[in-house]
Amino acid sequence: MKIKLKTLLLLPFFALLIFTSCQDEVTDISVPEEAEALTATSELTSLMTSTAKLDGSKDNIIDKASCLSIELPVTVIVNGLEITVDSEEDYKVIKAIFDEFENDDDILEIVFPITIITSEFEEFILENRQALQELIQDCVGENEEDDDIECIDFKYPLAFSVYDTAFEVIDVVNVENDRALHRFLKRVRSSEFLASLNFPINMVLADGSEIVVTNNEELQRVIKEAKDACDEDDDNDYHDNDFDKERLDNLLMTCPWVVHEFERNQDNLIEQYNEYAIQFKADNVVKMRARGGDMLTGTWSTRVTDNGALINLEFNNLADFTLEWFVYDLGPGRIKLYQAGGNRIILKKNCEVVIDITKQRIENYLQECFWRVSRLNVNGTDNEKDYIGTPLKFLENNVVKLRVNGELVAGTYEIGVRNTGFILQVNLEGRPNLNLEWLITFLESGLIKLENANNKMVLKRHCPDADNDLTFVDSVLINGEWEVAAYHVNGENKPEEFYMYTLNFMESGRAKVTDPNDGIFSGSWLAYRNEGLYLGMFFGNNAPFDDLNHRWKIKEITQNRIELKDYSSTGAIERILVLEKKV
Repeated sequence: MKIKLKTLLLLPFFALLIFTSCQDEVTDISVPEEAEALTATSELTSLMTSTAKLDGSKDNIIDKASCLSIELPVTVIVNGLEITVDSEEDYKVIKAIFDEFENDDDILEIVFPITIITSEFEEFILENRQALQELIQDCVGENEEDDDIECIDFKYPLAFSVYDTAFEVIDVVNVENDRALHRFLKRVRSSEFLASLNFPINMVLADGSEIVVTNNEELQRVIKEAKDACDEDDDNDYHDNDFDKERLDNLLMTCPWVVHEFERNQDNLIEQYNEYAIQFKADNVVKMRARGGDMLTGTWSTRVTDNGALINLEFNNLADFTLEWFVYDLGPGRIKLYQAGGNRIILKKNCEVVIDITKQRIENYLQECFWRVSRLNVNGTDNEKDYIGTPLKFLENNVVKLRVNGELVAGTYEIGVRNTGFILQVNLEGRPNLNLEWLITFLESGLIKLENANNKMVLKRHCPDADNDLTFVDSVLINGEWEVAAYHVNGENKPEEFYMYTLNFMESGRAKVTDPNDGIFSGSWLAYRNEGLYLGMFFGNNAPFDDLNHRWKIKEITQNRIELKDYSSTGAIERILVLEKKV
């Protein structure tokens, strides 16, 4: 057997600290208590290590080993056909070839050499099949219990305080992924140092939902409770076909499903069918809600064969969906359907989406809370910046109010019915970009999408009183006067232009700015949640605060300090704004 060790030794500890402590992310931390330390033999350290292990089951259709993963690209020969596997999407091609005939013998050969990654993130170059088989022998069998925990994951980055046996803090280490976390914990388990996790952190469950964890005891409980809460799919097929018909039917009927990708006969039709919503009902009835609210009714059925599951859809007036679709990927909250000839659908579960839209339901949703303009594109120009910090409030008797600089500007609205579906008509003086007849194309309890001709608008619900985090942020902001302590642009700190200015966040949503000569101008502000906490501020053309017209992500907040960041579309930090309370 010929095995080359590609990467086995870990980086020296000081190099690890230098690398991780130079990350852009900064986390608010305090000196940990000794009881919060992760030790070499603690149960929590073991649970965290198992959660960070590499799950090698995704490529079992190639290597038949859940504790190993083959580094891509890899070349395989499937029933005589040579295929280069560049991504996980290519696993479905192998499965489709296997499923082409029911009574043939399926043979897959791997073209060596290959690189293997173990569950411990060690990498080996293997020159032949015998070397691979010897590593596979150390793995448990198909669907047998193993050490890795797949039903819950950490949301990165994580920050650790690292200290020596005398409890002297050495550094703060940011960990960005499972590989880095596993290596870090390996050094903890080797008693090279002590460490404590800086809370709060977010854990992601198998269905995509998140749990906020605030201490070690809670983290240990959450991991243990989630450990066996999902199907780890450790069989040697590609994704789930090891379920029965009853389980599949029940899954389909749990909630509505929304179309996110659609191809028919190799034509990409997603623009036509994007956000169509499907609801599988009892007695094999399926309802399809088109954009605008039109309802189509058809039938559905399923069958499970030795080669996998199939869903048959039939609509009299929707030929593109009428086909028996093969289920080639079934994950938490997602179903991928496939059929030969370039036919493909991706559905995502959305329990909040509304299938049966009515005028009364739309009005009820609108009147529940404030609504902020998340997107507004008119004739190809983005206008949502004009609505930062200015939410809408829809009231009874067709009254709508827009909160601008703490003042409510009143107008009217109307829900109407057209041949194309339900529409929202808004009339607000001085707001021509809103004063259009908007077709409601997507509706759920917290999100409304609208469009007409060349224009698109997205409204997101804002209920600050129902969110404890937002209540805290609001209470901090309105308590006292603030000043700009730092303003980093592309790494350069230049707060000088904001010196001597005072900023007051008023409970009404008005942002009052007092200049060095005691002059006053106003803006708008709104703290809200959108996969994290944000602070939107808009000061119009009033320099120098017009530079701060933006939806800033809140990265750190205390009673006396707020750190805000502006990210580019690629995730890079472009600006950092620090506000501190005036003494």
